[in-house]
Amino acid sequence: MKTYRRHYYNVFSSFYDRFVSLHSADKEGRLRKLLSNASPLEKGDVALDLCTGTGAMLHYLCNKVGPKGMVIGSDFSHGMLKEGLKKTRSLENVLLVESDAAYLPFKSHIFDAVTCAYAFYELQGDAQDKMLKEVIRVLKPGHPFLVMEHDLPESMLIRILLYIRLLSMGLRRAIDILKYEKDILERYFVKVEKISLPKGRSKILVCWTDLAYSKQARTNK
Repeated sequence: MKTYRRHYYNVFSSFYDRFVSLHSADKEGRLRKLLSNASPLEKGDVALDLCTGTGAMLHYLCNKVGPKGMVIGSDFSHGMLKEGLKKTRSLENVLLVESDAAYLPFKSHIFDAVTCAYAFYELQGDAQDKMLKEVIRVLKPGHPFLVMEHDLPESMLIRILLYIRLLSMGLRRAIDILKYEKDILERYFVKVEKISLPKGRSKILVCWTDLAYSKQARTNK
């Protein structure tokens, strides 16, 4: 199954960006910029973008951490990363890593923020639980995991297009995750804040592992 999904994303990589921009009504990438701005990243920080796909988030994260910071984009699809490489060749502080989100090849507690855009709902089986445990492991204490996901669209045409795509990953489970991912995330994080985005097609969930520590850390900076 994992081999099939990797092949699916390798093929899908060539038109992935067009699908996401159509559903989210975000051809200019403004929503990903909002996701980056929702993070407390500062100059010199280190950020991880999980399931980075074609690397659409990486430019925005680079702007947050500056030239002295580092941004890592991780994905299990070689095809997606090839597309991402085209976008990030000019960025010296970006590293693309081919890896499974459930088994991250990074040391513990090294990232100031972890982001994941339009991918969390696609994880199948226990991969979702393993990924969340890995996110908590690699995050610095009190630092956030930020998830941007589709909201179920009101437009019937866009909803049908989304359902067709979800058929490849188990329709019922994927739709349930889109509806209840806040509940799923709250099993692992002490606080999950939801931010509704313009157009009503996407949302951001900001997840904190240690709320008291995170407030204190931000106050002391």
